[in-house]
Amino acid sequence: MSKVKLLPGIVHRLPEDVELAIASSEKATLKWQAITPLARNEWICWVEDAKKDATRQKRISRAINDLESGKSRPCCWPGCSHRKKDGKPKSKQV
Repeated sequence: MSKVKLLPGIVHRLPEDVELAIASSEKATLKWQAITPLARNEWICWVEDAKKDATRQKRISRAINDLESGKSRPCCWPGCSHRKKDGKPKSKQV
C-alpha cells in the first residue's frame, strides 16, 4: 500500500504505532479514512487507555481486525473521556 496520510481523531493525535499498524492493512486503512473523526478518536483513546503495553498491543491488533471487518468503533467502550457531549475537546489535544 502506498504511503497515505492517515487522519487523526477529534481530540487525539494518531500514535505512530497505531498509524503503522493501520497502514499495514489496506482494508483497515480504507475503513479508517472512511469513518468520522469522532469514531477515529474513539479508537485512538481506546488504545491509549491501556495501562499495560501488552494490553495496548492486543488492542491495536484487535482494532486492525475490527476495522478490516467493517466496524466503525470499538465494541463495549463507553467512549472517550477527553471530549464533551458535543464532540469537542474538553481541553487542548492530548
